[in-house]
Amino acid sequence: MASNEAQPGLIHDWNAPERASAHERANAPERLAKLLDDTLRDGLQNAAARTPSPDEKYEMLRAMVAIGVECVNLGLPGSSRRAFDDVVRACRVIADEKLALRVAVAGRTHEADMRAIVELAQTTGTAVEAHAFVGSSAIRWFAEGWDLARVRRMTETSLAVLERAGLPATFVTEDTTRSRPDVLRELFGIALDGGATRLCLCDTVGHATPEGVRRLVGFTRSLVAEKNPGVLVDWHGHNDRGLALANALAALDAGADRAHATALGVGERVGNVPMELLVTNLLLAGRLSVDPKAVVRYAEHAAAALGWAIPANHPLVGTNAFRTATGVHAAAIEKARRKSDWVADRVYSAVPASPLGRAHEIFVGAMSGSANVVAWLERRGLRASEALVAAILDRARGSERLLTDDEILEVVRRAT
Repeated sequence: MASNEAQPGLIHDWNAPERASAHERANAPERLAKLLDDTLRDGLQNAAARTPSPDEKYEMLRAMVAIGVECVNLGLPGSSRRAFDDVVRACRVIADEKLALRVAVAGRTHEADMRAIVELAQTTGTAVEAHAFVGSSAIRWFAEGWDLARVRRMTETSLAVLERAGLPATFVTEDTTRSRPDVLRELFGIALDGGATRLCLCDTVGHATPEGVRRLVGFTRSLVAEKNPGVLVDWHGHNDRGLALANALAALDAGADRAHATALGVGERVGNVPMELLVTNLLLAGRLSVDPKAVVRYAEHAAAALGWAIPANHPLVGTNAFRTATGVHAAAIEKARRKSDWVADRVYSAVPASPLGRAHEIFVGAMSGSANVVAWLERRGLRASEALVAAILDRARGSERLLTDDEILEVVRRAT
């Protein structure tokens, strides 16, 4: 079999500028992506997720570093004493192990929540990134009985607590994607005047489309450029319309400095941006440089820690991610294998399996052809005679599902 060296020219990439090579994209500093992992905050808000043990959380922190995560949100220390103590312990693990992770925590725009964050920073000696959040949409204000004057007071008071403590403040507008431009301009102005170092745009209910994301990020970047060009912009999205991943990529392309995501997309309601898929797409675009196998380990550890069943059709880590039982697909993969492992890995997959530590698997079912059977037999060192192939296909076409290994071996035994 030929080597696994790349075969240039076989795949034309409409996703990238034609004259920008993968090397050029990987080495363009302005395109490198920054990531915040929200699994241990927003992820644990999912109604079906199990709360990991402390050791499982710490292993998650190590797994985050391995996939290039820059910052981790450890939760809401102001919500309870237990939450505060849990965050303290996690901060100490990060410090003791010298993990390359910035620490963020969240709180409402209430003085008590901000004071808890300041206490956390003083207790741990960590330059905690404080995320102060408040609803910004008209529907949220109507439900809460709020108005601009009240939200202004909440924002100014909260940011003042953080500024006096010298902590970097991220101002988070909940439901940003359904908020009016005049309100956002007012609130962002208050935050920038109050010393915020980041603005976080939230698609809290998964309302946005990629085009809407681009407009919102462009609007925010223009405002920041007018008032304080050094302020950074984050994107935090949910998946209610199934657009979370596309929206996060659109936000980064439109100029967001950092995107938030969670392991397996676990989060409130139907969840958030899946971190493992975001990382993989950034890898394929040359905007991150990490070991792809670490991405699989991250997702698998998160599934165990959260008690989360990975769907069979989940990209990368689902059991069906690199399986085929279709005749034309199997035939193409096997023909490609005789020419190059690199080609076989990509002829029917946009995501190559081998860098992830996976392999393309060929099964036999009602839609299979002789190539499926020949591949199945040869991969197990069995001779694929014409009669045996026909017997296995006959068995498959009378089945309502894929044949198991034992069922195929039974046909082999009968034929020998």
